[in-house]
Amino acid sequence: MTDNRYKEKNMSSSIENHETAAWANIENIKKVSRVPLPSVFEVENAKGWVDKNQK
Repeated sequence: MTDNRYKEKNMSSSIENHETAAWANIENIKKVSRVPLPSVFEVENAKGWVDKNQK
């Protein structure tokens, strides 16, 4: 039986690109919960993208 190395070979490549995510440009971090808060521009940009790409 031959070994299937396809999965092992492609595990290193990333599937998603997070550079354009709304949280990529973090403006503030909440003190207690340490939740990142994106800038207003990034939130509006993400909402516009979601509204445009709805099915």
